This record gives sequence, C-alpha cells and structure tokens, in this order.
Amino acid sequence: MATISRRLLLQLAAFAAATPALARAPSQSRPTAYAYSFKTLDGETIRLADYAGRPILIVNVASQCGFTPQYAGLKSLQARFGEKLVVIGVPSNDFNQEPGGADQILATAKGQYGVSFPLAEKAALRGADAHPFYRWAAIERPLDVPSWNFHKYLVGRDGRLAAVFPTRVEPMDARVLDAVARELKAD
Repeated sequence: MATISRRLLLQLAAFAAATPALARAPSQSRPTAYAYSFKTLDGETIRLADYAGRPILIVNVASQCGFTPQYAGLKSLQARFGEKLVVIGVPSNDFNQEPGGADQILATAKGQYGVSFPLAEKAALRGADAHPFYRWAAIERPLDVPSWNFHKYLVGRDGRLAAVFPTRVEPMDARVLDAVARELKAD
C-alpha cells in the first residue's frame, strides 16, 4: 500500500509541476483551407474564406488530358448541389498537359464543356513552387497528393480536408456525392 500511495504522490507532483507550463503554452492551431486564395484567369481573387461554411471541391484540371472529359462531370456535380457546393478548377501543367495560356484553358473549360465554376490561374501543385494551398494539403494529407490531373480535394464546411479523390474517381461517383452530402449535413 505504501508503494501505491508513493506512486500516486509522485504522479500528482509531476502533474502539478507540469500544469502551469501547460497553461502558459501558446495554443497552436493549424491553418485551415480558409487561409488560402487563388488568382483567377482574369486576375480576380478567389478567397476560400469567402466560402466558409460550404463544402469546396478543388480540382487540378488540364485541357490536354485523357481525363479532361471530367469537366462535364464537374459541371453536373455543380448543377446537382447548386450554391451549396463550390467547385474551383486549378489548371496546372505539372503533368505537361496544360501548356496553353488563359485563352486556351477557357476555350476548353467554358467553350467545350460549358463550365461556370471559377477557374484559377495556372498553378504548380508540387515542389518548391507549389501553390500554398497545395503545400498545405500535402502537409494535411501527405499520402493523398496529386499524382495526375483531376485530383480532387473536398474541403469541409470547417475548412479542413474532408475527403480526397484521385484522378480515376469521377466527379459524379457515389463516393464524391456521399462525401459532399455528408458535409452538407455536418454541423
């Protein structure tokens, strides 16, 4: 019994000694997606914080990719959820399939597929020059970084990454629909 009470006394003393230090420790909250923004193809700013409280699907897009027809699925996804879901396309030439400028990107996305969701200016997804959002996402989900075009990040209503969908998961796939629906119901 003396051993137990001595052990308990030592634990209480250690806790008491640590408590003031814990109370003084600065809170270190990690940033959310709301800390980031993108420039659009026409120079405007897309601030993710402006969409706080709504799910945001951020997709790296490319005009000369075998997955470019996913633009049609992204358009359908946006139509299905309307204003409740924000879709943002981020053109990237990281995989050598978006070599053109804004005019060519718009010709494909809006001209060929009729998308109405915002398109960011071309951005790097990987490496030292990666867009800050993509650097943040790589820290948040290091095993789920884009390995090809049309990689999808679903930002939840709380600004955290709620789900990640690789290229081969179509925008209207049940997994995407279910994840968006869950976010819309989340408190």
